[in-house]
Amino acid sequence: MKPAALLAHVLVVFGLLLMSPATAQDRPEPEAATGESRKQLVQAEDYMVSAADPRAVDAGVAMLEAGGSAMDAMVAVQMMLGLVEPQSSGLGGGAFLVHYDSQSDELTTLEGRETAPAAADGALFLDAEGEPLPFWDAVVGGRSVGTPGIPALMQAAHERWGRLPWADLFEPAIDKAREGFAVGPRLAGLLDGGTAERLRSYPTARDYFFPDGEALQEGDIRNNPALAETLARLARQGADAFYTGRLAEDIVQTVQDVDDNPGLLSRQDLEDYAVKERPPVCHPYRTYRVCGMGPPSSGALTVGQILGLLEHFNLAGMDLATARPWHLFAEASKLAYADRNRYIADSDFVEVPVRGLLDPAYLTARAQLISQDKAMAAPAQPGNPPWHVGPRPGRDGSRELPGTSHVSIVDAEGNVASMTTTIESAFGSQLMTGGFLLNNELTDFSFTPEDEAGRPVANRVQPGKRPRSSMAPTIVFDGNGRPVLAVGSPGGVRIIPYVAQALMGFVDWNLDAQQITEMAHVSNMNGTTWLEADTPAENWQGVLEDLGHDVDVSAHTSGLQTIAISPDSLSGGADPRRDGTAGGE
Repeated sequence: MKPAALLAHVLVVFGLLLMSPATAQDRPEPEAATGESRKQLVQAEDYMVSAADPRAVDAGVAMLEAGGSAMDAMVAVQMMLGLVEPQSSGLGGGAFLVHYDSQSDELTTLEGRETAPAAADGALFLDAEGEPLPFWDAVVGGRSVGTPGIPALMQAAHERWGRLPWADLFEPAIDKAREGFAVGPRLAGLLDGGTAERLRSYPTARDYFFPDGEALQEGDIRNNPALAETLARLARQGADAFYTGRLAEDIVQTVQDVDDNPGLLSRQDLEDYAVKERPPVCHPYRTYRVCGMGPPSSGALTVGQILGLLEHFNLAGMDLATARPWHLFAEASKLAYADRNRYIADSDFVEVPVRGLLDPAYLTARAQLISQDKAMAAPAQPGNPPWHVGPRPGRDGSRELPGTSHVSIVDAEGNVASMTTTIESAFGSQLMTGGFLLNNELTDFSFTPEDEAGRPVANRVQPGKRPRSSMAPTIVFDGNGRPVLAVGSPGGVRIIPYVAQALMGFVDWNLDAQQITEMAHVSNMNGTTWLEADTPAENWQGVLEDLGHDVDVSAHTSGLQTIAISPDSLSGGADPRRDGTAGGE
């Protein structure tokens, strides 16, 4: 055996010894970490929807009651979310969809990510002196708007897996847009402070969210006749009505006619938009197989790396209510984010070493950098994954803010859909047309095309390119290949730790679908270790600091929506940090 192969073999064996499973009596009680539940686990027998607003759940359940598929329900849910939760997703944004077809036993991932305009290049977010624009100067206005993908994605997925007539899926949202909906607590809460001031920048959004100059309050009834008209047109004419014709003209005019920060989106960009089918990214974790979306999403790869590193430690034998497993989690996250920020971007433009980043021998070697007794220096350095072709890209420091929404659905035939959907930060670009907000997704690109060493950044702006994302819609399969969990979350760059934590709770500590949404959050994006305020995580600060972590305590705005699947029942969970719920029959 060659020396390199021998070393890899020894490291793998060493890792297997470390990850020996705990016995049942060694497992901690789930209540130890989650505390008193603030929402109830929802049970159903045939079908279920878990989404960020009860009215969206009702719209999806109505489609399932009518004999519709998971994808029929998904279209109805997305249209309703765009009305009642406009700050997070809608027609002006994009999404990643992971779909399991029970009849064919096939897993498919469809990508409806926004694209950069053909006229955009690496100078998009640089000022006249070649310096990066201040972040919010780049966000607000037309410059940050990419070609939306939601209408095309919904139609493409419905054509493959839908059963009900396309137009029927729009009726709940159209009716609610015409009659009015009660403003929810999260929307009302965001119409305050700095977010609200930015939203007042342009007349259409200002007049909608601040009628008569006053912010909408929780419980206020707000209709949206412009969105009702847009949805009715899409119901009659399909997605082409969005990408061509009058609506397309309105979108382009809205983006380009901003006096202080115009954008580059054109009619041709809209006409050229295409949904992409990407290879699913799957990786083992213990006895399970975890599957999600590949590049341009970094979600499945980075979650996979975190879990692959943690497989070398017996988490099931640790008390999740103590700092010990979360020290390991933070260390694994440092290493995974180091690789993410170096290598992952749109794979149509750069070579992403997907296989190498998840290679067991590579992860075993990287895991040896993790000490159980001391935090590694931050930032951790990226590794050199096998099968990477070409020079190593420059380091990317792009930001992602906690907007976004997630939907998990299981239908009566056992089809499963997990979709994370977004307009990027809260209220997107703050531009509104046709009753919906336009995204600011282009600010997910690196503002600088090269790093300080002059190396091109993989996630730099290029014409037609799709910005890197952290969205991580996930479906988990057991050892027999049966789906057992659908999960995902909003939260910007913290989506990855939110989802990874939920998977640890499900696999290592046997938590149920509600409990994994309520775990106290820890996150580390290769720097500070962040602990969630007002949760048991605060109790770990001293121990983690003694281990060498730079610790900060803050709010974590996750929005996990989960469905656990067993042979005879479904159970759904919804994150208590947001307005969501689960429902089914």
